[in-house]
Amino acid sequence: MLIAGELLAGNGPALPVENPFSEQELASVTTAGEDQISAAIAAARAASTAWGRKPAGERGELLKEVAAGLRERTDELAELMTLEGGKPLVENRDEVGWTAAAFDYYAEIGRSSEGTVIPPIESTQLALVLKEPLGVVACIVPWNYPLLLLAWKLAPALAAGNAIVAKPSELTPLSTLALAPLFENFPPGVMNILAGAGDVGQALVSDERVDGVAFTGSVATGIRINEICARRVARVNLELGGKDPFIVCSDIGDDIEIAARGGAWAAYLNSGQVCTSAERFYVMEDVYDDFVNAFVEHAGTLKLGDPMLPGTDLGPMANAVQRDKVVAQLDEAVESGAEILRGGEAGGHPTGHFLTPAVVTGAAAQTQLLSEETFGPVAPIVPVKSLDEAIELANSTRFGLGANVYTRDLRTAMRCVREIRSGTVWINDPLTDNDAGPFGGFKQSGLGRELGREGLEAFQETKHAHIESVIERKEWWYPYSEYSG
Repeated sequence: MLIAGELLAGNGPALPVENPFSEQELASVTTAGEDQISAAIAAARAASTAWGRKPAGERGELLKEVAAGLRERTDELAELMTLEGGKPLVENRDEVGWTAAAFDYYAEIGRSSEGTVIPPIESTQLALVLKEPLGVVACIVPWNYPLLLLAWKLAPALAAGNAIVAKPSELTPLSTLALAPLFENFPPGVMNILAGAGDVGQALVSDERVDGVAFTGSVATGIRINEICARRVARVNLELGGKDPFIVCSDIGDDIEIAARGGAWAAYLNSGQVCTSAERFYVMEDVYDDFVNAFVEHAGTLKLGDPMLPGTDLGPMANAVQRDKVVAQLDEAVESGAEILRGGEAGGHPTGHFLTPAVVTGAAAQTQLLSEETFGPVAPIVPVKSLDEAIELANSTRFGLGANVYTRDLRTAMRCVREIRSGTVWINDPLTDNDAGPFGGFKQSGLGRELGREGLEAFQETKHAHIESVIERKEWWYPYSEYSG
């Protein structure tokens, strides 16, 4: 672990890390004991003032060094993520690149995001809006994109002048711990990395010395974090669950196969373990059969296997618990009358938490498969009679993270953008992220935004400075008997 600039072994319980493909123990990581958690927070607190006062350009140069280091170590980090998380190596190589891009982006915009000048009340005055760091930020990240989702918190928080205590998921700590050398030129204490499970996260969230918490994970855990932080009035930024709809409109015409391929990628990327996975397909009746046929045919061509090998499209799911949850949703849907047209099986591999990409029709709206987050390689497809019905169903769950629409009609696209209640609406290009575009959810999908300038402001306090250049008695002061009003 990294605490106050030193690489230290944890003095807490050992944490086994499983390879989800071989189902063998990949490594054993010692976790942070209570004293080490406290020491990391103290180190961040001690470093935060000087780091916050460092010129933004100097902070930016250090962030650029991290970006360069990530790119230099792409192979090593991608292999670690594949071994501990099961995502195909090709996707993890991309993740390292996206992670580096986030550091580069915030290195640049951090230079010009420390405030603005606003019009003063009098000509002798200067009025400023200043952006200052929160202080100490705890970054708690999940297992599905361990480096990217850390960077979406870490890069803007550091650019804003905050000191960090980061905790990766207990399922995938290795790649995050491997980042420690990239921060060797940072002042000691600015960046701290702890290994551990929920108890370590609980300690970070509850500590009065932590000024803000940035978390990606389940709704239930996010609610608990929000409650704890609300009691001590600490800042929170929460990216929680999703149940993203995917709408296919009648006007798609000859592009129906492209829509099906885009839908399959949106549903099965990282074996469906993406917070913005397409988990509900609403297809207009007149193109429904063609879409389902194209989708099923394409799903059948996808290759499951060793995520370290070239050509593997889907690796194993990250753990047995998550796979069992997905299977339970499929079983419930079938018991309620749904039909699995393809997939939903173990995949024939001797080891690994595999689930073949499933295509489901006839699922009832009240089943969990159409109402609760699945987080697995499952595509339930539902026919709809109109765009009105599709939008109503898209908005029918407690989630609102993302939504996808395929249409050739600009009016339809604009209507979907305006009426679908989600943080992102993708038209004809599913799941494409943009460092400059804010990311987050409506309803129970979260609070706050990551990426973009909004992602930087999530880690900044706003201060108004009113400066009068002339020292003089104001006519509206006491006594009011002299005030002309």
